[in-house]
Amino acid sequence: MSEKASAPRPRIRWGSWAAACLACFLVGLLTASALNLPRRSDAEKFWTEGAPRPAAQVAPAPPADPRERPPSFVELARRLQGTVVNISTTKAVTGPRRHPDPEGRRDPWGDFFERFFGQPRTFRGRSLGSGVIVNAAGYILTNAHVVEQTTEILVRLSDRQEYPASVVGRDAKTDLALIKIAADQPLAVATLGDSDALQIGEWVLAIGNPFGFEHSVTAGIVSGKGRDLGGSPYDQYIQTDAAINPGNSGGPLVSTRGEVVGINTAIIPNSHIGFAIPINLAKTVLVQLRDQGRVTRAWIGVVVQPVTREAAGSLGLSDDRGALVSEVVAGSPAAAAGLKAGDVIVGVDGQPVAEARDLPRLVAGRPVGSAAQVTFLRGGKRQTVRLVLGELPEERAAARSEEEGGLGLRIRDLTPDLARELGLPAAGGVAITAVEAGTEAERAGLKRGDRILEVNRRPVASAAEVREALAEAGRGGAILLLVRRGDRSLSAALKAPGR
Repeated sequence: MSEKASAPRPRIRWGSWAAACLACFLVGLLTASALNLPRRSDAEKFWTEGAPRPAAQVAPAPPADPRERPPSFVELARRLQGTVVNISTTKAVTGPRRHPDPEGRRDPWGDFFERFFGQPRTFRGRSLGSGVIVNAAGYILTNAHVVEQTTEILVRLSDRQEYPASVVGRDAKTDLALIKIAADQPLAVATLGDSDALQIGEWVLAIGNPFGFEHSVTAGIVSGKGRDLGGSPYDQYIQTDAAINPGNSGGPLVSTRGEVVGINTAIIPNSHIGFAIPINLAKTVLVQLRDQGRVTRAWIGVVVQPVTREAAGSLGLSDDRGALVSEVVAGSPAAAAGLKAGDVIVGVDGQPVAEARDLPRLVAGRPVGSAAQVTFLRGGKRQTVRLVLGELPEERAAARSEEEGGLGLRIRDLTPDLARELGLPAAGGVAITAVEAGTEAERAGLKRGDRILEVNRRPVASAAEVREALAEAGRGGAILLLVRRGDRSLSAALKAPGR
């Protein structure tokens, strides 16, 4: 064996080798720093150079006090369960039926009459909705479309007790309605919050009865505020991604403080977007619905349109804010105050009018007969006038066409439009449009949609004749009404209010 072959193999000392590698790494790092070679942060600066600078970083919020931690969804659902109700309605719909009934069945006799005789059929359908209890005496807030054209309303509480309900008042413009039940005991009442204080991104719960599944709870965030769906000049919906489905209508949208901040009312089909009426808007409607069954709105008497960029330029305006007056109604408060077409209204009582749709909302919320300061631009100059708010003509006309008679009922001549609204088969005669809770009319069993045939055995064919017959009965006198409900005639005995 040779000397080379017999020489032992050298051993690698791993500790010395690792130390050498670490030394090389440190030398390389120091060299790169000295030569100003690009590191990760420098590369990021390179790629973003010339791009808009990011917004200032918001300092993280301090840890929340555990005592102020919002309640869990479980606690909220449990707390609010007793305040949310299921509303089941029966509606009589007159007209050609092009689709199956709510249970998916066809009506062969209805098809026969429509096809061969051209006669519309009256059919009964059921629908479901939700509501929230706002007063222990049995007042429930819901959507107007849930209880419109109904012949029967049945309210089911969380403890499965059921009560018939009557409509106290409806307001189609805000899609709100107030109904009432005569419960055996005081009811749990929801707390109404402040929808103006809602923040975009805030958690909310939607509670209701989607597709008939009672007391369902869904969670999401506030996605937007002040949304206009084009259905009314008073639209200012809360947008949420909390699941809202058919049957949720009229149920509450609840904040993490356990307060009702909205009334769920609309969805966009095949999407995850729902809308709720702000509870602050509902608060302004509730009292009027309770006291008079309808809503009285103020009016200044102008027709307005948005201020486009082109219009702003031609009018010498610096921006496109405000409501451009296109017409002033003769004899209106605006006409008396000297407003003219071409004026741009920019404020009411110090509140800005940023868009045309802001004006009716700001005016309608004020008392009729009160004074308001209206600020406008004319020829580039800012001016302010004082005017006295009038009542919206269509609201005033509706009030004149109804007669309470001190009995707690409202009546109107049964026109074709009203017949369709009430689900009645034909026009003509006099219809009861509302029955106020706790009144003689309610105690006598009268309902919305009843047709008055006789007053004290005297046939009546118009609201004027009913009014005349009621006046003849005098104060404190007995009144006997003969009414038609569906295919039956019923008598109702009432006592006129005394002196």
